[in-house]
Amino acid sequence: MKTYKTGLLMGVFDLFHVGHLQLIRNASAHCESLRVGVLSDELVRRYKGHDPVIPEEERRQIVEAVKGVNEAFIVRGEVTKIGEWYRKPYDCFFSGDDHAGDPYWENEKEELQKLGSDIQFFPYTESQSTAGIIQKIIQNSGGYQ
Repeated sequence: MKTYKTGLLMGVFDLFHVGHLQLIRNASAHCESLRVGVLSDELVRRYKGHDPVIPEEERRQIVEAVKGVNEAFIVRGEVTKIGEWYRKPYDCFFSGDDHAGDPYWENEKEELQKLGSDIQFFPYTESQSTAGIIQKIIQNSGGYQ
């Protein structure tokens, strides 16, 4: 029996890597149905200060193809866990533990719990990140033709 009926996960998912895969696998293992929001190109620009390497629709298709994902959608406008709950309720929001303990996230967790939902954190895969991949490409760019 899975812990939650419906789960939600949101992220950029640029240059899809094993950290993304592990996060999705962990979330999927804890819920019967997993929805994954992929941040739009505009939101990535706003939050990260640069364009994603992979366009939003391609990132959405990649995430949608991962086993355990029941729905993948593009997140537009303001990104809030509470707002998304009101748009389409879920039992648990999943995230990497790099956000655990952050006052903003703790406040969101309290608000979600009032609505009967929760936030669960999974270990962040420090050995792999999109920023790290991009840095390796830049460092090795002289060797690629």
